[in-house]
Amino acid sequence: MKYIICFKKTGVICYTSHLDILKIFKRSFKRAGIKLAYSQGFNPHPKMGFAQPLSLGYKGYDEYIEFETAADYQDKGPEAILEALRAIMPEGITLVSIKEAPEMKKTLASMTEAAEYEIRIRLGLPLQENARELWKAYMGQETIMALKKQKKKKDLVLVDIKPKIREITFNPKGDVLVINAVLDAGSDSNLSPELLIDTVIETFGIECDRAETEVSRIKLQFKG
Repeated sequence: MKYIICFKKTGVICYTSHLDILKIFKRSFKRAGIKLAYSQGFNPHPKMGFAQPLSLGYKGYDEYIEFETAADYQDKGPEAILEALRAIMPEGITLVSIKEAPEMKKTLASMTEAAEYEIRIRLGLPLQENARELWKAYMGQETIMALKKQKKKKDLVLVDIKPKIREITFNPKGDVLVINAVLDAGSDSNLSPELLIDTVIETFGIECDRAETEVSRIKLQFKG
């Protein structure tokens, strides 16, 4: 049977890498006595994966992991799996819900198309412009260019990120600029919030400490 778990990732565990979070889930399944199905071949892996990797330091409030079991747990129901995992999950990973997905042929990763983020940039001084003026100054640009590292060559190239921004609002609150944005996410098109942050800082001439900028992924959006 195939299952999907929705979970939250908050607190200090946000500074645990994507690969280590995958290992935490893998060990948790083993400790809970849940037998996962494995791929075939020379180097078999458990059939499990996240809808979309979450960058180091980001909070996640609508994260998903899908997995297949080798044993039949339908007599106990999916909630029994959830409760078994909840008992051993580390602090900061909150399992919200579980559902069976026997008919789903595609992976969640291939179905992911966008992600909603909340970005909180701590400013040196409050911005004088209002939310509408900030939006016009940023989205009114013909292009929004950012330096992006190429996957293979690792060279930095200038790319226009504006087409990848689906929605964006600016809400200055004292010395904090709150940005809510829906960005392309997934294998077809993907925009890192880091590029958005870089271009916002450059556009408005903001002086800030990146370590004090908070990023939360609020929701993932899927095709269909």
